[in-house]
Amino acid sequence: MNRISRRAALALPAILGASTGALAQGQQLVIATGTTGGVYYPLGGALGNYLSRALPNTSATAEVTAGSTANFQLLGANRAQIVFGQVDAAVDSIRGAGQFRGRQVPTRAIAVLYTNRMQVVTTADRNIRTMADLKGKRISTGAPQSATELFASRLIAAAGLNLNSDFRGRERLSPAESTNAIRDNKIDAYFFVSGVPTSAITDLAATPGTQIVLIDHAEFLEPIVRENGPVYFAEEIPANTYPGQTQANKQLSVANILAVREDASPDLVRSILTTLWENREDWGRVHAEARNFSVQGQKTAAAGVPWHPAAEAFWRGQGANLG
Repeated sequence: MNRISRRAALALPAILGASTGALAQGQQLVIATGTTGGVYYPLGGALGNYLSRALPNTSATAEVTAGSTANFQLLGANRAQIVFGQVDAAVDSIRGAGQFRGRQVPTRAIAVLYTNRMQVVTTADRNIRTMADLKGKRISTGAPQSATELFASRLIAAAGLNLNSDFRGRERLSPAESTNAIRDNKIDAYFFVSGVPTSAITDLAATPGTQIVLIDHAEFLEPIVRENGPVYFAEEIPANTYPGQTQANKQLSVANILAVREDASPDLVRSILTTLWENREDWGRVHAEARNFSVQGQKTAAAGVPWHPAAEAFWRGQGANLG
């Protein structure tokens, strides 16, 4: 599945000659991903390998970042050509809202990937069973500028808690750092939004003598949607997704997209999608969430932001009913 795509290679001369947003020969294609403990990074690394093989004289590299918000900021600054990101952060980026206030980003979706699931993680010995039980506890809401931080702050507010006054301590840690902090008794719970399973939570669950608990929070769908729009939806993480997880977790989710700038070369976009689509089976072996990348998943409502025209044409050509 890692063969060079003939269609992607044939498109390269047009890519190299295109205007703003395109790549010049020999330049690097930067793919903004996320932390090493999440799903974006391994998928981005594989995508970089596929594109580097498919596009002669081009080096496509996955970069570790804080996550979605940082990725769309990198896109706005033209420091990344392809970004992974959550739809809530993508919507903020084109509106110039939240952390993008006054700095709109010309974000365009090229693919809907899979669902990111909010996971509110603790251990049984902390005696935290509900969102309300988090009051007075020490928490981590995710790395600064991450999608986790954005989603966690909105969920905390929807649950009727005050981020600034209702907790004994608040850290802003990556998932791997959060796992270490809860092991070291420095925090009581942490938030992380990602595909499942994710390695940082698996590592915590596999720690000898540790029983993880995933806190249900799907009941807060109505207030979070009322305040932030219909980008969130309720799902369940099945039991046994993580070691020792004996009950399904009723949680809230948001879609992930692959995005470029509005001014990205149409030939570049077609080459990215052609290459990725031809390698989709291999991508599914990199992480199970990539198996959810499908024609049926390409929906305008799920993308949240406008399609790049070349991506819209590509998916219609694959038979997608974008809706």
